[in-house]
Amino acid sequence: MDGFFALFQNNLADFVIIAVSMLGMGFPKEIVFGKVIPGAAIAVVVGNLYYAYTANRLAKKEGRSDVTALAYGISTPVMFVFLFGVLLPAKTIVGDPDLAWKIAVGACFVSGMIEILVSFIGRWIHKHIPRAAMLGALAGIALSFIAGEMLFKTLEIPVVGLVVLAIVIVGIIGKIAMPFNIPASLFAIIIGTIIAYSMGQSSFAQISEGLGDLGFYPFIPTLAAFDGTVQLFTTMTAVLAVVIPITIYNAVETMNNVEAVSTLGDKYDVKECMAVDGVGTVLGTFFGGAFPTTVYMASVGSKWMGAGRGYSILNGVVYVFAAMFGLIAAISSIIPVAAIAPIMVFVGISMIATAFQSNQVKYFMAVSIAMLPYFANYIMTRFNNNAGEVVDGISSAIVPLGQGAMFSGIILGAITVYVIDHNFKGAAMFSIVGFLFSFLGIMHAPKLAFNAAPAFEIGYLLMAVYFIYYAYKGVRVLSEPKVEDPIIEEKSG
Repeated sequence: MDGFFALFQNNLADFVIIAVSMLGMGFPKEIVFGKVIPGAAIAVVVGNLYYAYTANRLAKKEGRSDVTALAYGISTPVMFVFLFGVLLPAKTIVGDPDLAWKIAVGACFVSGMIEILVSFIGRWIHKHIPRAAMLGALAGIALSFIAGEMLFKTLEIPVVGLVVLAIVIVGIIGKIAMPFNIPASLFAIIIGTIIAYSMGQSSFAQISEGLGDLGFYPFIPTLAAFDGTVQLFTTMTAVLAVVIPITIYNAVETMNNVEAVSTLGDKYDVKECMAVDGVGTVLGTFFGGAFPTTVYMASVGSKWMGAGRGYSILNGVVYVFAAMFGLIAAISSIIPVAAIAPIMVFVGISMIATAFQSNQVKYFMAVSIAMLPYFANYIMTRFNNNAGEVVDGISSAIVPLGQGAMFSGIILGAITVYVIDHNFKGAAMFSIVGFLFSFLGIMHAPKLAFNAAPAFEIGYLLMAVYFIYYAYKGVRVLSEPKVEDPIIEEKSG
């Protein structure tokens, strides 16, 4: 039961954040609670039941009764990327909630298929794409679309948002216990909701509306994934550029979490688990789901709690009923956005912090440069199709840098990592990848085409030549400060 409640709370938070965020973006309830939430619930129950089966299979094989099923659900970091890197840009660009939802479902379908394929080459990718580049690009999304965007939402109702933000800082960042040992995130939502209603920032009619959302939401099959996929490979290639890297990240995280559980004695097949995540994601899209799934890091905690298979089965079944009968819809209608936005701010800054904490100090520059393209993408997305005209007075580079920002962030970050390591062949290799992606229009261009961004193609080729020169000439390394020494020293005068 401990394992169930821990996993239930994790998934519930994700479901509520999805609902509140999508409603705040302007998606109608018919799409959010009639399609997206049921589709996500299907993905969750499929994966949980399968991982319960694999735990039972392992227990029989090894003659043990202490085998724990892997924890499974919607990947929280990937969820935020899909919310603010796929759904929001799609909604902003096309202006049609139904079409934007189909694009997100198509992106989720593509993500699931990629993860199935990546299960065969995941270790190679893990080895060759530097962690600093991957996490740095994700931190760019976290800074602009998650932490930044949600801080705006927090301060739209300052009397609620600032108090909730204070609770988040004290309880989650400061790690100070809340009254009655209530989890800080839950305490923040409760207090924020009470303040919002008591000070008239939220109407009590919302409670009635929320209770009115209780009902029956059947799981209806849909072919939206195929319509959305067509859009991705024609007019929405900028969104497609987000999907591929975040899927690779998701697959690698599954690999890491399965390996972490193996150190505690439950050895599962990593390839099988990555494929199961992909299959669960794909099945969810056939019912309207728009968010990839993964093996949770909470699997280790479940093992420590002594959970077996039952917690996984119960979690899947409960979410089917919660989605089908509108419980998630009711909770999402009652909680004001300003009461939950500060928690998203924390998630964003924690993703940024993790990008630095997970890398050596010498790679901080690489993390930082990988973040920058998403600053351009944020500006470009906010100004919709008029971005070129509106921001051209600032810089003509904003729009092309924002197109395929995830790829350009990873490439620039990887180049920096390899140069820091004096591996100029690696830097040249990623420069050539930059040339190829620019040539095909995967980045720095509005759509896929041949010779799509000539100026960028030439630039990346010249970078490759420059790095190859150093690869064969050798380098003279300048003196460097020790890690423990400050880079900048303060001097009097």
